[in-house]
Amino acid sequence: MELRLLALYPEQMNIYADRGNILFLRRRCEWRGIGFELASAGPRERFDPAAHDLIYVGGGQDRDQRLVAADMLETKREALAASVDDGAVVLAVCGGYQLLGHSYQLGDERIAGLGLVDLETVREPGPRLIGNVAIEPAADLAGRALASGSGGAGGGSPVIAGFENHGGRTHLGPGAEPLGRVLEGHGNNGRDGLEGVRRANLIGTYLHGPLLPKNAWLADRLIALALARRAGAEPELAPLDDALEAGAHRSARAAARRG
Repeated sequence: MELRLLALYPEQMNIYADRGNILFLRRRCEWRGIGFELASAGPRERFDPAAHDLIYVGGGQDRDQRLVAADMLETKREALAASVDDGAVVLAVCGGYQLLGHSYQLGDERIAGLGLVDLETVREPGPRLIGNVAIEPAADLAGRALASGSGGAGGGSPVIAGFENHGGRTHLGPGAEPLGRVLEGHGNNGRDGLEGVRRANLIGTYLHGPLLPKNAWLADRLIALALARRAGAEPELAPLDDALEAGAHRSARAAARRG
């Protein structure tokens, strides 16, 4: 087995150490003897939608996000949509998450998004939404972690923990499904109790930190979903000694509760 990962705009969209998500996926594959192929696509570069099983895009400053948004529409929107429709996994964090929707409104300026999910983001008056956050994802995403209690906090349900720092408020449309329900923190907009978005194997979220080292079960779920694209079914991943990862998750959860 081999996981083929494509990083979009790794130089422009990489703040809050979110490149660590890619490193964590690589290590968890290598520890299991699963091959790992990493490719990247930056400005003006197109990609083959059939060549990658997992596509990752991180966050960036507003200036970089403006430049990336225009380039994504021109050179990558069609391939990204085809990848999603074909079952590829997409993980988009913060700025990358905002670009999945219809638009990002910055005052009088409207940055057009990819329109892959039904959401709008607006920079509204008020403070940035900053702090540790925890969310309860849907059971179908949790997969085997639900049965084992991995990442759970009592009751066996897994929890996704991370850190958010965003000025934009994201509002899901009626056709959009959230990544999860907020347990602690602000979430998409600080009001509706929702965080992130899902569409098939596409995930958008504001959770930084980076996200995956704090939530090893989620990393494994993404690996299994990505491998299933070519294998036809999710493989049974060999268990790993996740003592350090479990400690990181507990620390993130405790920080969210204190917040």
